Order: sequence, then structure tokens, then C-alpha cells
Amino acid sequence: MTRSMSAPRSITLLAFLVACLGVALFSAMDAVMKGLVLSIGVYNALLWRNLAGVLMSGAVYAVSRRGWPSRAAMRLHIWRGVVVAAMALLFFWSLAHLPLAEAIALSFIAPLIALYLAAVLLGETIGKAAIFASIMGIAGVAVIMAGKFGGGDYSADAMNGALAVFGSAVLFAYNLILARQQAQLAEPSEIAFFQVLTVALVLLLGAPWFAILPDGAEWVPLIGAAALAIVSLLLLSWAYARAEAQVLIPVEYTAFIWAAILGWIVFDEALTWTTVAGTVMIVAGCLTVARSQKNPQPMQVEESVA
Repeated sequence: MTRSMSAPRSITLLAFLVACLGVALFSAMDAVMKGLVLSIGVYNALLWRNLAGVLMSGAVYAVSRRGWPSRAAMRLHIWRGVVVAAMALLFFWSLAHLPLAEAIALSFIAPLIALYLAAVLLGETIGKAAIFASIMGIAGVAVIMAGKFGGGDYSADAMNGALAVFGSAVLFAYNLILARQQAQLAEPSEIAFFQVLTVALVLLLGAPWFAILPDGAEWVPLIGAAALAIVSLLLLSWAYARAEAQVLIPVEYTAFIWAAILGWIVFDEALTWTTVAGTVMIVAGCLTVARSQKNPQPMQVEESVA
């Protein structure tokens, strides 16, 4: 998904700015989804947003597709969609119990988890830099958790929310491994459509027990969240096709800045120094790994429809 360093500097700068916009829109989608989770619950927020997303991504796929997916690609689409469904349920459920910035900060540990999953599943070698980065990332998580739960003044829901983020991070790490395989078999529009479709079908299994029809006013944020997710994916995919991942990976971490701003403005969530300090440590660990790799992989390009 990347090009060589010979790409014109103007194109690289444009790709960088487009990636910044993509991450900003993705963060806005998280904020919209948090509001929906608080109003109609995580299941219905995800169900109806993904059903709206099926129509939007289906239209893009219908225009751009070059043929029906191969059997191998279809199997991977379906399996990754199942993983993303579980990942999304855990992450967006956590948003109802944690400040937006804290949830985003804790989720940044996923790329470090992916290193060890890649070693187990893909046979990749874990270098000294990766081990050091993992220690730094774990220390960052410990700082955030200590700030959140060290004083004893917290709810059980907050602890469950943090555990849900970690569970989502493990699934997201596995999702990154699948994304590497999937990118070799399909175009972004195909990946987006079948991921949204699979997640919607998985969620529909629980519809007889959990589905409720949203009120008229709730359809605006539902459709808006779906549109933000699709546009974010397309922007990030465009950017990663025109600049090296090592140039764009740092952009991914601007999501924390947007989460802090949106959490403060929309939900009146305070930002603690321990969250900032822990985030810096986790991000530093991830960037250490990225800089130690010759061909670093994009981290969230495929997640924006989760």
C-alpha cells in the first residue's frame, strides 16, 4: 500500500494532510458513537450504523469493483468481519464507561500486541527494539491505570470498561494480522463493503432479542457515523497508497488529541496528566517499533469501519 521515497514531496505532504483529515473524521465518528451508545445501547448503535454503512459502502463498491472476490478473499472477508464485530462491541461498550481519551489511549497498545501475534501466527522475529517498545507500552498502560484506579474512587463499570478496551485491543491486534493478508487479495472498497456487511450480518443474529427501532432524531447521528467511517477509510486508504507508512503512522496518534478535545467539548470529560503521560509512553513504544522496521505497516487504515 506504500510507494517509494521517490514520490514527489508535494504528494507526500498532501497524503500526510489527507491522513490527518481521515484520523480526525474517525475520531469524530467515535464521539458520535459514544453518544449513540449512551442513548440506545452499544448493540443498536452498531447494528443500525452498520446497516446504513452497508448501503453506503455497497454503492462505492458497486462503482469501483473489478469483479467478485475470490474464494480465498471471501473467506478472509468473512472471518475478519466476525473478529471486527466482537472488537467493535467491546470497544464501543467501553466508551459508555470511560472517557473518550482514556479509551483511545489504552487502545493504542494494540500494535504492540500485534508484534507477538505476528511472531506466533506469521513466524516473524521479535527484535530487541520491539521488546523494549513493549516494555515502554506496558509501562504507559500502567501509568494510565494507576491514575484511573489508584485512588480507589472509581466504579466497577469503569474497571469493566478498561478490561473491555484491552479485550478489544487484543482482537484489533489480530485484526491487523488479518489486514496484512487481506490487503494482498482485495482493494479498499471491497474490503470496506464486505467488512461492514459481515459485521451487520453477525449483529443481526441477535436482532430478535435486542434490536429496537431508533427514534427519528437518532437516525441523523447513525447515518452520520456510517458516513464518517466510510469517508475516513477511503481517505486513509488514498493516503497510504501515496506515501510511505513510516511517514503516516505518526498521524494515527493524533486521534488522542481529537478524542481529548471532543470528550471535553461534547461530554465534559476532564483530561488527567496520567492519561497524557501514559499515552506518550505507549506512542513512543509504537513509534520505536515503526522506525526499526524497513517497511512499517499502517495501523488503523482498515479499522475505520469497525
